[in-house]
Amino acid sequence: MIELNWPDAPADRDPGTYRGGMRFLVDGEIREWTGASVNVMSPLYQRSAQGLEQRLLGPSALPDASCAKAALSAAVKAFGRGRGSWPTAPVAERIRATEKFLDGMKARRLEMARLITWEISKPWKDSLAEVDRTIEYGVATIEALKDVDRVSSRFVLESGFLAQIRRSPIGVALCMGPYNYPLNETFTTLLPALIMGNTVIAKLPRFGLLCQMPLLEAFAESFPPGVINILPGDGQTVITPIIASGEIDLLAFIGSARVANILKQQHPRPNKLRSVLGLGAKNAAVVLADADLEKAVPECVSGALTFNGQRCTALKVFFVQRKIADEFARRVAEGVAQLKHGLPFEDGVSLTPLPDHATVSNMTKMMEDAVSRGARIVNENGGSTDRTYFHPAVVYPVTESMELWRREQFGPIVPIAVFDEIDEIFEYLAGSAHGQQASVFGKDPAVIGRLVDELANQVCRVNLNSQCRRGPDAFPFGGRKDSAEGTLSVSDALRVFSIRTLVAAVENDANTELVQEIVRGRTSRFLTTDYLF
Repeated sequence: MIELNWPDAPADRDPGTYRGGMRFLVDGEIREWTGASVNVMSPLYQRSAQGLEQRLLGPSALPDASCAKAALSAAVKAFGRGRGSWPTAPVAERIRATEKFLDGMKARRLEMARLITWEISKPWKDSLAEVDRTIEYGVATIEALKDVDRVSSRFVLESGFLAQIRRSPIGVALCMGPYNYPLNETFTTLLPALIMGNTVIAKLPRFGLLCQMPLLEAFAESFPPGVINILPGDGQTVITPIIASGEIDLLAFIGSARVANILKQQHPRPNKLRSVLGLGAKNAAVVLADADLEKAVPECVSGALTFNGQRCTALKVFFVQRKIADEFARRVAEGVAQLKHGLPFEDGVSLTPLPDHATVSNMTKMMEDAVSRGARIVNENGGSTDRTYFHPAVVYPVTESMELWRREQFGPIVPIAVFDEIDEIFEYLAGSAHGQQASVFGKDPAVIGRLVDELANQVCRVNLNSQCRRGPDAFPFGGRKDSAEGTLSVSDALRVFSIRTLVAAVENDANTELVQEIVRGRTSRFLTTDYLF
């Protein structure tokens, strides 16, 4: 059996009781909510005179529909049907505002990391990395926009026409991030949406919302009123009236396909709504008989269990060629045994509690379903629980009759299946509702070459002898089927949240002189040859 000792946290990694969760940002004003609230409970337990008790982090606001409508009204007004000060601002001005915000974010680094660690049980090192990576993403976004604007600063002569082509904002964006990367994944849509001149409403996730609260001041100080609005609360209460209004032009959502479909169906003008969606995945690893298990197994264990497997890019099922399947399962079990489990503020810890008891229960049910249908738990203490902690279960062999075969577990279960022929892998992936990524481990170039060709039209990224991942952020990140809509990367995101717009004129002396006078006199913000350095 697994039991955690539930130690006390070092003072510098403990957020204390957090009071900032009753605030939200609308129209440039940080407002204090005095109505209904919910207690944000950490998944971590602490010792008290009464024994082990779940840690209360603080209250969080549950704003009503009127707050949602106020946020929408502010965003619509700030966009001003494209005539607002933000959508018409020069690129350099939007960059300066974003740089100011990132400076404010850097100043709150430790506070945000503490809240991530305690609210979603992410290891301290990874929580710090999430904050740092988000700041780096913001810097990279600024540099990518400069590159786009430099190309756009010149005029094009084509087939007797003179034109300038630039990227313009689309309108009002609704951005919704997930709990597993509450800061980074939210900002991979929020920041490019803002910097391209859109106005934004950000709905915070149910878990992981507190880490955004220290940034309200930085948002309010950096951007004009109404350009960015931040809402916590119940999704049905605050999101339904925003979507149903028909005034949202962009939906950026990372979560389940079921919820995404509900949101899109609530919009009265679906043809108007542009969507970028990051949804579920059941990323498969294919382990061939000639794979170097010394290298493959650590990569597979990390791919399956980093942040307890709570990543859309995690490896969710392993197909191992029969000749090495038993040995692979044994080695994976040994690899799991080497991972340190404990509380997220402890140094060197890899396995931590899950966000809530319901997730533990869900993992247990999926594991028990597999066992009832003939699978075994091959690692010591696999599936053992202690309150919100679920010890990883290496389940082998997984077959088509089990939930783990198709259903995304989003947690610390490692399903291992056996295959004989390559065609079995293709049939599985071709029949899957998901199509994000896959990993292939092996050495034979002929076999791997065939697999690459067959997988490339089923998933959006094939990883050779390495786990699935999102980065580097310069690479496109997308998915087929029910896994995604649209593609994100630093540069792709700028395109997602903007549209190509051009000013064109027949090339003749009068039009050429007119355009030159506009540029020289700086009478237009769109028609300009300013070059950003």
